[in-house]
Amino acid sequence: MSPAARPFQLIVNGESVRVTAAPDTPLLYILRNDLALNGPKYGCGLGECGACAVLVGDRAVRSCTLPLADLNERAVTTLEGLGTAAAPHPVQAAFIAAQAAQCGYCLNGMIIATVALLRRDSSPSEGAIRQALRHHLCRCGTHMEILAAVRAAARSTSAETAS
Repeated sequence: MSPAARPFQLIVNGESVRVTAAPDTPLLYILRNDLALNGPKYGCGLGECGACAVLVGDRAVRSCTLPLADLNERAVTTLEGLGTAAAPHPVQAAFIAAQAAQCGYCLNGMIIATVALLRRDSSPSEGAIRQALRHHLCRCGTHMEILAAVRAAARSTSAETAS
């Protein structure tokens, strides 16, 4: 039996939101069902595939296994909070330019993981890129395009940092 619902205050994509839910409710359910944010996807529900990844602070986390109680008043950023169609985040722009999608289901997690990586290391090695993406599953076979997109985003981030 789930604990009783109670109010929680979150900061999602820079906006303060109040939700009422049981403390053990996975963040993914709140993002998709209550806040209508469709960037994070329900993939496996076990934290294994990465489709549900979001940023909590600068860390990529699996929202399908993260209970709401662990997030009260913490900043959460979803794919929608990174950029817009008119002004995409540099990582989103790199993925678009590299055509790093077929079905697109995994891209939320890949992009979130890349943003987290580049916040830690603006010039990651090939090994660091592969390490950051190793637990994000893509069944379409666009791995080479995804890696190219991450390398391009890293070059773009490094150039921005240098100027």
